[in-house]
Amino acid sequence: MITGILLCLALVEPPQDDAKLVESLRRRIVEHSSEKSPAAMKPYKDALPGTDLAVEMAPIPGGTFIMGTPENEPGRKPDEGPQHKVTLEPFWMSRYEVTWDLYRLFQFSKAEGRDPDADAVSHPTRPYVEMSFGMGINGYPAISMTHHAANKFAQWLSARTGHFYRLPTEAEWEYACRAGGAQENLEVSAWFKTNSSGKYQKVGAKKPNAWGLYDMLGNVMEWTLDQYEPYQAGPAKSPWVKSTRPYPHAVRGGSWSDGPEKLRCGARVPSDVSWKMQDPQLPKSIWYHTEALWLGFRLVRPLRVPSVVEMNSYWNNGVEVDP
Repeated sequence: MITGILLCLALVEPPQDDAKLVESLRRRIVEHSSEKSPAAMKPYKDALPGTDLAVEMAPIPGGTFIMGTPENEPGRKPDEGPQHKVTLEPFWMSRYEVTWDLYRLFQFSKAEGRDPDADAVSHPTRPYVEMSFGMGINGYPAISMTHHAANKFAQWLSARTGHFYRLPTEAEWEYACRAGGAQENLEVSAWFKTNSSGKYQKVGAKKPNAWGLYDMLGNVMEWTLDQYEPYQAGPAKSPWVKSTRPYPHAVRGGSWSDGPEKLRCGARVPSDVSWKMQDPQLPKSIWYHTEALWLGFRLVRPLRVPSVVEMNSYWNNGVEVDP
């Protein structure tokens, strides 16, 4: 098992309001988005210009589902209820968790003037140690980023590709995990405590779910867009619990270090300030969770291109600085 390592991470001031950048970027995205109806949504690979890398996206149909878990589900916790009906618009979701191959482009390089919108996005400060902690880089999931860092990666990727990307809401994540049916057998679909050899594994090595998504359970836990809050009873349409404070945000899916009871589509985990306990800075880094070696993310692209105000809110929640 991997133990915590003391890091010294360079501090960067919170980014300035980039609403003008978002407005420019939205115009590009609207021009680049050809799909106008659910029938036009197909799987696709979004190549990053100037690289041999791409993001693979799977279409997720809109629909209504029961969010939360029944009281008789083994391992259920009180925060997984009450069950309630949620209706979602269609979206695409990345087939794989974001890998170091992609994330390190954001972390360490810029587009060298080829893409002003991408260059203008705030980039992480350089860590003083190799952030995979020896678990692997090529083809392995990126880990230990803060909620803010995941949001800014989504903005950077949007600028590089011309498609709008963001973190999934909790409802979108659970809906995609359930994939309209029963959960797959964990041994064939997930990396967890009993089969992971004490580390994360390459993405896509296990069986995908019915909607073609890999590692929704296990491997690394995944950020969602939402502040972690108790569920509200009653039906909801495309719910999003907007951020009002740095902690907690909702994390989903369980990880390589968890037992099977935590690898359930309805299981929820709140983020915590202890995830960067060994960061010696005051205030703490806005980019790295030094203790969260099991935390990553994936992205969604909604069919409907959001407004400038919505985009800015998705990418800049304004609560990245620890209290």
